[in-house]
Amino acid sequence: MSEMITADLVDLDLSADTKEAAARALAERMAALGRVTDLAGFLADVAAREAQMPTGLDGGIGIPHCRSAHVTEPTLAFGRSAAGIDFGAADGPADLVFLIAAPAGADDAHLTILSALARQLMNAEFTAALRSVADTATAAALIRGDVTPQEAAAARTEAGTPSGEAPSGSAQTSPADDAAPAEAGTPDAAPARPEAPAPKDTKDAAAPEPPFRIVAVTSCPTGIAHTYMAAESLENAGREAGVELVVETQGSAGFTRLDPALIAAADGVILAHDVPVRDKDRFAGKPTVDVGVKAGINRPGELITEVRQKAARGETTAPAAAGTPVERTGEPGEGYGTKLRKWLMSGVSYMVPFVAAGGLLIAIGFALGGYKVNKAPSVMDHFVWTQTDSWAALMFQIGGVAFAFLVPVLAGYIAYGIADRPGLVPGFVGGSIALTINAGFLGGLAAGLISGAVVTAIQRVRIPQALRGIMPVVVIPLISSAVVGFLMFVVIGKPIATAQKGMTDWLSGLSGANAVLLGALLGLMMCFDLGGPVNKVAYTFATAGIAVSDPSDSAMKIMAAVMAAGMVPPLAMALATTVRGRLFTETERENGKAAWVLGASFISEGAIPFAAADPLRVIPSAMVGGALTGALSMAFGATLRAPHGGVFVVPLIGNPFLYLVAVAAGVCASTALVVALKTLRGSAPGAPGGGREKGEDEPAARAGSADREQPVAA
Repeated sequence: MSEMITADLVDLDLSADTKEAAARALAERMAALGRVTDLAGFLADVAAREAQMPTGLDGGIGIPHCRSAHVTEPTLAFGRSAAGIDFGAADGPADLVFLIAAPAGADDAHLTILSALARQLMNAEFTAALRSVADTATAAALIRGDVTPQEAAAARTEAGTPSGEAPSGSAQTSPADDAAPAEAGTPDAAPARPEAPAPKDTKDAAAPEPPFRIVAVTSCPTGIAHTYMAAESLENAGREAGVELVVETQGSAGFTRLDPALIAAADGVILAHDVPVRDKDRFAGKPTVDVGVKAGINRPGELITEVRQKAARGETTAPAAAGTPVERTGEPGEGYGTKLRKWLMSGVSYMVPFVAAGGLLIAIGFALGGYKVNKAPSVMDHFVWTQTDSWAALMFQIGGVAFAFLVPVLAGYIAYGIADRPGLVPGFVGGSIALTINAGFLGGLAAGLISGAVVTAIQRVRIPQALRGIMPVVVIPLISSAVVGFLMFVVIGKPIATAQKGMTDWLSGLSGANAVLLGALLGLMMCFDLGGPVNKVAYTFATAGIAVSDPSDSAMKIMAAVMAAGMVPPLAMALATTVRGRLFTETERENGKAAWVLGASFISEGAIPFAAADPLRVIPSAMVGGALTGALSMAFGATLRAPHGGVFVVPLIGNPFLYLVAVAAGVCASTALVVALKTLRGSAPGAPGGGREKGEDEPAARAGSADREQPVAA
């Protein structure tokens, strides 16, 4: 492999006066060495990245960079400008310019080297050496790490020039004066720990004051430079401030999640990012400073001070809105069963918006055009603006197109949950094949799991370095799609399609007592974990039945029963806080007001705050009401074509009056039971006129409520 930077890629007398001219001058050097195949296309990619956010940094540094299909291998070019070039930094022009070019499918080893350079730019000795270096070969060696800043300074001294002398206009200093150069192998999450002071005496050393602990996340659009520079800057500032600071860099080379124990023990959180933070809910409930990634580079000390002030004032972010166990899975040490559940829920969570949009559009089509709307001709051939039937057909056909994505999206994002982005292509291909062979929902599940496993297996094979650049964009999609397609068409597709048909026939034959029992079972599942895995299994089972252009009557009854049961827990808690407020804390009574809207909208998670605080009374009460509602909905023969919407889709429900009676019956049953159980306990701590349980003082009660686990993780 050729070196990422050579003397030919260094210009110590960069004469450009604009950032565009500087990028072109350095890019021409890359093109001359064959590392850029299309100069104009590459410069367009650089400009597009620059438009997202200026790449100038305090300390006289400019780092234009991008990923581009016109780059053959990861490459660095360096230019030193005497006059300085404006890259948008707050403190003025940049005299040190690094152009970083990464292929669209750069491998992890190259990206790690690039990230190490980004960290070194926070080292004052490194940047000072670059400002004083006399020849291009030494500059290239210094950037590669072949020469240390001290060795470069010594070489310049031997050549007769004092090491502290810098070219005119190059007197800038780096943001971190005492940082050590980062090595290429530095872990993504490296703690910055303060120096331990020598104990004054034995008594003082026995009980040192614990340091303030901070966890941080850095990320930028390309995940190459700013991500790692912000991490280095924060770590350096953490050492200076005497705090323990650990950074998770969510960069192009992937990322390693912070240990949950570190997050739990942290006193504050800093999020320096320009793209969404992955798994952000991990940091909910802590004092948090949320800024752009450049703030992490330019003013890390201020961020540390700000998060400490927030902690002192007790300012925290809101707890995770839907902290179900599924959303906390996949951490280090979790078992295979937990990971499998996360993978499946990943697919379901991405599928649900397609279900909701497609199902509602189809339901609107039926409401406007009647049950023969599915026989209407294509609106491409016949559409009259003034005819209701034409609009009905349009809604129905758009909904049908959205529904056609259900199985591919399910399979694609199950594979994504297992293998990240490389799993998307074989997952979508496998899901589409499942539709083609009529394997349906079960086929999508199998295709997603197989795709993720195949991609993971390919990624573990040792690949020659020359091929690593094309692995993500050519090799992995090609091989994995071929393997998954073969398995789905030839090996497992037919048995799965047979099983899918058997399940459909069984659902179509349900009637009488069997249907009522199924409704009760689905109601129990919907209310067991309030948006968790069991709830999602029941919901996915229902939506799979209506995810066809002409669902059976039994499938629509199941969908109606599932949505009705899912509305019961939040509505019941809202009613209970209204009729017996003294049994609930002030916070629970406020949550009860929101639960009215959440329950009416079919958002079962509205009952989670109540279940988290008192699972032994709330969960059984919700399950009783949900089972009653599910059974009554099936007995009444209520049907539903829409997979979501709550009371707002009542006009689309078959037997709407009896459907609402079923919901009301379940809500009343759950309310009566939870009130009875809480009455036996007594008034809630902190409620008006309320007491405490025997043997439990108020602080302990409050701590127990705050620390109690979610109800379904055990």
